[in-house]
Amino acid sequence: MAHDVFKLKDKVAIVWGGGQGMGRSSALRLAEAGCHIAVVDLERDRAEHVCQEIRSVGSHAIPLVADITQEDQVHATVDASNRELGPVDCMVTVVGMAFWKPLLDVDAEDWEMAFAVNLKSFFYTARSVARSLVAHDKQGAIVGICSVSGLQSAPLHGPYGAAKAGLANLVRTMAVEWGPKIRINAIAPGAIRTPRLTFTPEALDMFKQRVGLERPGETDEIGKVALFLVSDLASYVTGHTIPVDGGWMAEYLIRRK
Repeated sequence: MAHDVFKLKDKVAIVWGGGQGMGRSSALRLAEAGCHIAVVDLERDRAEHVCQEIRSVGSHAIPLVADITQEDQVHATVDASNRELGPVDCMVTVVGMAFWKPLLDVDAEDWEMAFAVNLKSFFYTARSVARSLVAHDKQGAIVGICSVSGLQSAPLHGPYGAAKAGLANLVRTMAVEWGPKIRINAIAPGAIRTPRLTFTPEALDMFKQRVGLERPGETDEIGKVALFLVSDLASYVTGHTIPVDGGWMAEYLIRRK
């Protein structure tokens, strides 16, 4: 581009959960802006496929495999990225899972899994990248994925909502403790169409009543906001969780026209 508004040329980014969906879109958007990307996923084939897409736009990319609920694997992944691409400058973590169950039926295993996948993984990845930034005396940016379910009630998926609410709070705390050199923000998606989440015709009709933009979101609409938050365009934005929900949280339960 004629004028680099993002100021990400030759920066190094780690995208955790980058092998599909919102993670893939985030990785591709960062690569298009000039970042070199470590694509981390549970499955190497998915990560390598995204790396091939990134290379096609002229950026370097490496596939890495890790379970980011395991702290030792997170540290090893950051070390590998630093060795192969150079010290990390920024990261996006796009990892989460929800199950549907009344709170009265939630057991300890359900609770622990929800917090491990949705909150502990972000803590491990963000802290490991922050330690690398401090060790290399670099400024950086960190982005996590929250959810509108972490900003309002989460009926029938309470552990997920509680964990994502914890992530939003952790983002604020990290921003205070790690500023001014490290910016930390999160995105709170609404209902996003992903490889794992599709919508029935009935659900699509519901969006016309429930969501201001009258449709679900697409993964690239999350990737574009991740790019903004990592980039110089967001140089004075830190400690925030930004809903990207098509107007979900702005609506009454039933819209009336």
